[in-house]
Amino acid sequence: MSSKPLYVMLCSGEHEKIQLAAMVASVAAVSDRPVEVFVTMNAVLAFERGKSPAERYQGGHFHEMFKTQNVPDAIELFGQGKMLGEMKMWVCSMVLDLKHWDHDKHLTEDLFDGPMGLAKFLADSEGGELITI
Repeated sequence: MSSKPLYVMLCSGEHEKIQLAAMVASVAAVSDRPVEVFVTMNAVLAFERGKSPAERYQGGHFHEMFKTQNVPDAIELFGQGKMLGEMKMWVCSMVLDLKHWDHDKHLTEDLFDGPMGLAKFLADSEGGELITI
């Protein structure tokens, strides 16, 4: 029996929420559950190409602990989920337009499958479970 796909809408730029989304998505993907992640609003800023983990994340109670206790980087967790499981990542086309960014030039290399609009992501998610972080 196949699992219902998991759809994760990541809209917060807060470190703990990005970390949680990465952990949930990667664990689900490596557990043979199809996952699609839609990155929008402030969350997109954490995926800007060329940023170090120290520059990438902001805020949240656990932010400093994540940095000092060698918690795996969220970007690496998303990458592992894509490499080891069935996971796709989409970036919000509206945010790209607002920032005047091209996903191939401005976002983390080899992580996103492309831009997508919110309406399409929501339509796709009707057949699975949707969580927003």
